Amino acid sequence: MAELATIARPYAEALFGAAGGNAGALKEQVAALAALAGSAELRQFADNPKVASVQVFDLVAGIALQKGLSLDPRVGNLLRTVIENGRLSALPEIGAQFAALVNRSSGVSDATIESAFPIDGSALADVVATLEKRFGRKLNASVTVVPELIGGIRVTVGDEVLDTS
Repeated sequence: MAELATIARPYAEALFGAAGGNAGALKEQVAALAALAGSAELRQFADNPKVASVQVFDLVAGIALQKGLSLDPRVGNLLRTVIENGRLSALPEIGAQFAALVNRSSGVSDATIESAFPIDGSALADVVATLEKRFGRKLNASVTVVPELIGGIRVTVGDEVLDTS
């Protein structure tokens, strides 16, 4: 079977192309749907041959609405297409690739900072400013506490890793 990334790429690129300059506004909706699709119970329901694709769509859209998420028609079309093609399990990867396309178009990258201890707001701002100079682009940083690190930080930006632990 083809790799999930290969399956997800055309969907992410199609949504990115359809969104045009509004792709950034759809990023949150796609991420929320990707998180929903990560549920094993939802995928089990969707994989049931007795359940129609419209029922799966209505369930996912209903859950999203309950969480206060109103789907843009383009995101709704993506969801409908993914479900009809039996690719709901690829939605988390579609979300990741779509976010990467949006980030690339705006010159921003996601960065994961692993630290042995929590990093407070002002220290994080200083670390991010230093990392932006080091990587040469704006970063969306998230901090993960990894107690196994003795000290320092480990930063992952795309396929680049900076390990100062």
